[in-house]
Amino acid sequence: MAKNLETVQSPSFKLEAYLTNGVENIVKEAIRATLKDPKESAFMARYALSSKAASKKRAKMEAQGEHIPPFLIASITSSCNLHCAGCYARENHACTDERAEAQLSADEWELIFKEAKELGIGFILLAGGEPLIRRDVLKTAGEMPEILFPVFTNGTMLDEEYIKLFDSSRNLIPVFSIEGEKIKTDERRGEGVYQCLISAMDRMRENHLIFGASVTVTTANIEEVVSRSFLNDLKERGCKTVFYVEFVPVTADTEGLAPQDREREFLRQELSVLRAEYPEMVFISFPGDEKSSGGCLAAGRGFFHINSHGGAEPCPFSPYSDINVRETSVREALHSKLFTALQEENVLMEEHAGGCVLFERKDQVEKLLTK
Repeated sequence: MAKNLETVQSPSFKLEAYLTNGVENIVKEAIRATLKDPKESAFMARYALSSKAASKKRAKMEAQGEHIPPFLIASITSSCNLHCAGCYARENHACTDERAEAQLSADEWELIFKEAKELGIGFILLAGGEPLIRRDVLKTAGEMPEILFPVFTNGTMLDEEYIKLFDSSRNLIPVFSIEGEKIKTDERRGEGVYQCLISAMDRMRENHLIFGASVTVTTANIEEVVSRSFLNDLKERGCKTVFYVEFVPVTADTEGLAPQDREREFLRQELSVLRAEYPEMVFISFPGDEKSSGGCLAAGRGFFHINSHGGAEPCPFSPYSDINVRETSVREALHSKLFTALQEENVLMEEHAGGCVLFERKDQVEKLLTK
């Protein structure tokens, strides 16, 4: 069984506690800010109770010797309508322009979500590809108010039907991928994408809907994406959460964009200030927060990943799997041979240059698959 997170995390910063408290803070803020919106307030109040119930389920299983992570990343599609520079998913052939074959159906995802709920997983991050391509899965997720579903999207497919869905299903929270201001965003994501994002955020605000932002941190944009002008603009548009994800180079010509020790230390110091300066927002850094929490939280320590075909993987940056949830349960997948080996052999705890430890040590991960 996996070790109790409390025994391995640094006492100075516990990521699981910060994330859990962050979700609760967003909920509390939403309740306070939407007292004139009975529908929003009622949902948030119900979810607050559900979140506490999920924590109790995990604590009970922990006491019985079985660790259940609080978070799941679900890549609900392999299809995407953009070609972002340096995209790890395309380099790993986990992303395509066409509709991929043999992807999990909405009914199959529903079973996964239901089992996750029973296990006490109350936070499922929906990714892709571009998740808004799978309207059927999002509608299914929207029918499970006990689970909060951040939807990581490029923002280009937000239409009126989705606005209505996000309005009726407040547990679906779009997280818009943005690289900074217009120049940096359009350089990586394509001409005109920045304006699509701004329009999408404004539509969310106009409809009193909560959303977040996700930033891929590189050596080229790190100062811009922590600047007060950038963050104040997000705040004024209604953004409640900012995810900072370190760029992981998948080709030799993009290695220079990967943050090094100097950039990671700069980001760490900035985050400490930002968390105090913007108490109404939640700031999360991957894998920076993981490193200060005593190691990588993938492979079931803090979260795990299910790809669009049902393979249970340590994380999206480590697309290796020895078990498929189509053929087994989510609970059994959490105790797969690969996940167990990664934890027992302390691969997740090893020192590394930065970025993703599993991506950096992919040869070691591949060897574990053959054992």
